[in-house]
Amino acid sequence: MDQLKIFTPATIANVSCGFDVLGLALDTVGDEMTIKKVAKKGVTITKIIGQNLPLETHKNVAGVAALALLAEIDCEFGFEIEINKCIKPGSGIGSSAASSAGAVWAMNELLGKPFGVTDLVRFAMEGERLATGVAHADNVAPALFGGFTLVRSYEPLDVISINTPSELYASVIHPQIEVKTADAREILKTNVSLKDAIKQWGNVGGLISGLYTEDYDLIGRSLEDYIIEPIRSILIPAFDAVKQKSIAAGALGCGISGSGPSIFALSKGEATAVKVAEAMKKVYENVGIDYDIHVSKVNNQGIKILN
Repeated sequence: MDQLKIFTPATIANVSCGFDVLGLALDTVGDEMTIKKVAKKGVTITKIIGQNLPLETHKNVAGVAALALLAEIDCEFGFEIEINKCIKPGSGIGSSAASSAGAVWAMNELLGKPFGVTDLVRFAMEGERLATGVAHADNVAPALFGGFTLVRSYEPLDVISINTPSELYASVIHPQIEVKTADAREILKTNVSLKDAIKQWGNVGGLISGLYTEDYDLIGRSLEDYIIEPIRSILIPAFDAVKQKSIAAGALGCGISGSGPSIFALSKGEATAVKVAEAMKKVYENVGIDYDIHVSKVNNQGIKILN
């Protein structure tokens, strides 16, 4: 193969209780990327459709992730990258992660798969470092592994695929405002109370157990964030109303997607997820802020080849 066209998914990071360690991939929203092998060594970003983002390799998250991969292999050719950017930057559903993960995944395919998926996560994290100032993996890991992922450790990097219940769906509303991840990190506390930490640890364990046993009630009880959400939610208009109405419509739980402003809810079954999305829409119709809305099954495959 000399060229690949791929779908690289949007992702929900943190999943309420798992700040910087939990994430899941979506199936109905993502970017399309075309990566070509070319004679000239190095990486060139040739075209970006949909968003005004830098074409300079060292200023683009896909370019930086690609260079991190090339730094660890002797390659006699180079790559050109074209991005159809459907995930808006600052949306909270993994825009930078989709570009970073897609670039290294496709390059690895074209190189004959010399790297494992955990290595690809490590390379893609360099794109996240450029975008946010922190090399976090909670978005790039599910984009590359598919489904739910747990970053058990960053040093050394240890990513675990988590079972996804077959009837689990996500509803996501993206208010058309931008919350930069770097800014959303700046407002967080650096110390938390032992009481809140104990609650959070219990919810992480409960959520992982609920996913493996497909116990939807346990999943719902575990989707509570005592540490990050109380602080970041003030940046998101009508967050409390969306959460209340989503749960009233049948959602298992509701929280901030990544650093926001997107809000996600998880539901058992597509019909309930659609009802939850309608409840979210009604809240924002009264707020007067434009929004995008998505209903998606959890994407167990991650990145997909389109051609």
